[in-house]
Amino acid sequence: MQQLLVTGGAGFIGSNFVHYVMANADARVIVLDKLTYAGSRESLAGLPADRVELVVGDVANAALVDDLVGRLSGPADAVVHYAAESHNDNSLNDPSPFVQTNIIGTFTLLEAVRRHDVRLHHISTDEVYGDLELDDPQRFTEATAYRPSSPYSASKAGADHLVRAWVRSFGVRATLSNCSNNYGPWQHIEKFIPRQITNLLQGGRAKLYGTGDNVRDWIHADDHSSAVWTILSRGEIGETYLIGADGEKSNREVVSLILESLDLDVDDFDHVNDRAGHDLRYAIDSSKLRDELGWTPEYADFSEGLRRTVDWYREHQDWWAPTKTDVENRYAAGGQ
Repeated sequence: MQQLLVTGGAGFIGSNFVHYVMANADARVIVLDKLTYAGSRESLAGLPADRVELVVGDVANAALVDDLVGRLSGPADAVVHYAAESHNDNSLNDPSPFVQTNIIGTFTLLEAVRRHDVRLHHISTDEVYGDLELDDPQRFTEATAYRPSSPYSASKAGADHLVRAWVRSFGVRATLSNCSNNYGPWQHIEKFIPRQITNLLQGGRAKLYGTGDNVRDWIHADDHSSAVWTILSRGEIGETYLIGADGEKSNREVVSLILESLDLDVDDFDHVNDRAGHDLRYAIDSSKLRDELGWTPEYADFSEGLRRTVDWYREHQDWWAPTKTDVENRYAAGGQ
């Protein structure tokens, strides 16, 4: 049976990947997660205990990481590196955890996989490319120059460069992927889509930052998981693959779709202060992944994926409701 070490596997995107592996592969998974505010044991509840092991710890802890990577010995075993601090607003308030986890953590992991000659797949973001103009016909490709605009995206860009350097300099067997904005189950309610959903489920109002014209390229977390599995299975060592589902929507469009899914007036939202340094538009060209590896997204209809996400948050209020007041208080302090 294949073994995987999944860093950040109790967080939003990582836990969705663990669920995907359990449903689609004959594999055992070791999850390494620090269980910060963005990770939870609940996200792994119900998975088979004989196939999923949770280790609570820091990806920057060299001794722990070396021990866990050393458990991987089969030719198909691999490390999938999701662990990251990822909220842009938080990186503006305190960049230090982003440098520590995203750069030092990635360095620590690279040294461990180098020592043990273990395959690595590194998860990154489209935010390393900066942003595009709203009317720009171009989309990000694997050849797009890096132009990060926040401590978060800069730290992820640094991590990407480390991975590529370790591939070239030391022969580390690694692939990389840069993905567009994810949505789906287990996403922390500080993020845009779950914040709007949970506001409305509690009888509050949706909040639209600035004009609402900023565009994100949305992908369901399940589609991200299937893309990563495809890269692990068929990707070429040293290559980068962009993951996207052609889901470009303005923030205003997303808010309107959430309101519509709850049978509410699509114009029933509040304009609030814009986010600091708010990038205009992200857009992914995933043709390399599709053409070379044969991947296609299941949730091509964003509206359908969003409706399922609304249903999930409605059914899991016991998970998110206890922290909702604190999250909204922090936003209110910034006029949002």
